[in-house]
Amino acid sequence: MALPKAYLTSTKNLSAILDAIKGAQAPQKFTQRFLESLEFKSPYDRLIIGLLKALGFLNDDGTPTKRYFAFLDQTQSARLLAEGIREAYDDLFQVNVNAQTLSKAELINKFKTLGQGQLSQSVLDKMALTFSELSKLADFSAPPAVTPPKPGAEQSKDDSSMGERHQHRKINVDGLVYNIYLSLPESRDQAVYDALFRSLREHLG
Repeated sequence: MALPKAYLTSTKNLSAILDAIKGAQAPQKFTQRFLESLEFKSPYDRLIIGLLKALGFLNDDGTPTKRYFAFLDQTQSARLLAEGIREAYDDLFQVNVNAQTLSKAELINKFKTLGQGQLSQSVLDKMALTFSELSKLADFSAPPAVTPPKPGAEQSKDDSSMGERHQHRKINVDGLVYNIYLSLPESRDQAVYDALFRSLREHLG
């Protein structure tokens, strides 16, 4: 399930913490002590560390990632936050590409489904709250990155399907090109197909 296990129990300081991060020099490791140096000492605030890891801003050991460093540029921080949200909540965005517009009640229902009923109501509430408040601070105007299909993969699938059920031929008659699509009978005998296309040429000629 591509949903982060990390969530906040209070989002009161979320915006202020992110602003403080943008205004501070990146640490070698983002630790509780570093967070406290930014004047966020509440136990509720410490949960931001796990969330930053889920969003791809920190590695598992707390070291900042490329996304963290890029986030320090305030001209692109909101866009990068949206990028991290899309990545962390990938399953949710698979269900609804505009998940950031869902209401809290709608989010709870989606998380309940994606969690296959394994999440308590309290956790669902906090997950929805965290996602909703994060989304308010992010810029989703840029389209999400799309992973291109492997070259030839989709084409070969289509060609295979066409070969099993249909045949396509181009016939040139008096300078005009006719595209002929036929649903053919199940047969491995090429002579059957040859006879069909020979008949077409005779009639169109």
